[in-house]
Amino acid sequence: MDFTGKTAIVTGGARGLGLSYARALAQGGARVVISDIGADNAGSGSDASVVLSAAEALQAEGLTVIGHGGDLSTNEGCQQLVAYAIEAFGQLDILIHNAGWVGYQNIADLDVAFLQRAMDINLYAPLWLCKHAWPHLLRSSAPRIILTTSDRAMYAQYEQTGLVAYSAGKMAQLGIMNALSHEGFDAGIRVNAISPVAKTRMWGVTEEPDELKPEWVTPGVVFLASTQCDDTGYILRASNGQFTATRFTENPGVEYPRDLARIKARSAEEVAAAWDRIKQTQTLS
Repeated sequence: MDFTGKTAIVTGGARGLGLSYARALAQGGARVVISDIGADNAGSGSDASVVLSAAEALQAEGLTVIGHGGDLSTNEGCQQLVAYAIEAFGQLDILIHNAGWVGYQNIADLDVAFLQRAMDINLYAPLWLCKHAWPHLLRSSAPRIILTTSDRAMYAQYEQTGLVAYSAGKMAQLGIMNALSHEGFDAGIRVNAISPVAKTRMWGVTEEPDELKPEWVTPGVVFLASTQCDDTGYILRASNGQFTATRFTENPGVEYPRDLARIKARSAEEVAAAWDRIKQTQTLS
């Protein structure tokens, strides 16, 4: 797909999924800013040389990519990243928030510092990035935002004990997606999310995987970033090169709240008796 003349920001872009996204966009002609704090395998610390080395490697492939090693956990850090992209390339067309952090803490042990860290990257960063990117996206001919959620947050069967803070942040990005897909619709800003399944450092994988490869997620993200995707408010689930488009919607024929009112209940016992029918009125399909 042709991204000539477009500028993209990819957070968490120095390794894994983000690096694969950045390479593919740049190979399509985009000018790409990869941002990465350079945390260690436990998600701690920072090392600006990580993202700079990644940018240099992509430049050696003949691609137009620059690195940004700032901290996106604050409003100021997000503002600085967008300003950096504008200073370098004069415009912004594509924002991909891929950066994330996985930490495990049971609800009984949940503490303020742990929760704040999870929210900084999974809730506040995408909000601040979208805020500062928005004026520039409004001037783009094909503005695109791609956020990142997780099957572990959306579906109970994929959950793991200790991921309550992580799941809260990943579901929050779907709320942001829905709100901004509405707010930006008339201006042509298309906002979607990727739910990737890939073996990366977040899985504790450091060697090249033989399955669930990050690059097998990338074609879906490239499509969402392209002019060929005119849909908005969708979650693209991606695993092993297989893709499923998902969104929150009511079943066909439901006219909320009129149809729901047909299932009337005046007591908890009546709700219990009608529960099987009530569950069919709304689904994530």
